[in-house]
Amino acid sequence: MEHVQGPSAYFPMAHPVSVLGPQYCHPQPLDLVIVRKVLTITEGNFAVTDINGNIMFKINGKFLSIHDRRVIADAAGNPVCTLRPKIMTVHDRWQVFRGESTEENDLIFTVKRSSAIQFKSKLHVFLANNPTEDACDFRVEGSWFERSCTIFSGESNTILAQMHKKYSVESVVLGKDKFMVTVYPSVDYAFVVALVAILDGINHDHRHRRRE
Repeated sequence: MEHVQGPSAYFPMAHPVSVLGPQYCHPQPLDLVIVRKVLTITEGNFAVTDINGNIMFKINGKFLSIHDRRVIADAAGNPVCTLRPKIMTVHDRWQVFRGESTEENDLIFTVKRSSAIQFKSKLHVFLANNPTEDACDFRVEGSWFERSCTIFSGESNTILAQMHKKYSVESVVLGKDKFMVTVYPSVDYAFVVALVAILDGINHDHRHRRRE
């Protein structure tokens, strides 16, 4: 697999970035294909495959009310984590729990927008062992509308993953929104998928509010 050199060149991490589990850290760059079924009645259904079309994760859930949540399951259907929007917060704020739990002692990390009003996505990610949230552990920047986002380590310029749009005839004919995420070596790709699902949830919530 050929990769572009230059600003987006891949640099091995000194230590694996494991958030949901070390089993999701691949020693080589990993390209994931994410297909969002945009014409379904219950929005927010994803399939995540490798470049050969093999299912890696399924993300099921709907956001027709603020109480809804999403569950990420592996190819065998085992729940990996649960994503839930936190109610009554000024900034969009999401919590991610282990398995299908929503108990505080199973909290893995929290995601929130860096400001209440912004045209582009900028999310700060705080691990559960960082309750003061003085500095973010990870951040996401880019445009969800353009399907162009980058995940960084903390406030550094160290890139962990990049998302970009993938156009195809299937996307147009079948009403599927397909895009790709390149996960850098030794970075937890299940964690990256969870962040992409949260980005979609925030975007869907904003569109839902504008229609009200």
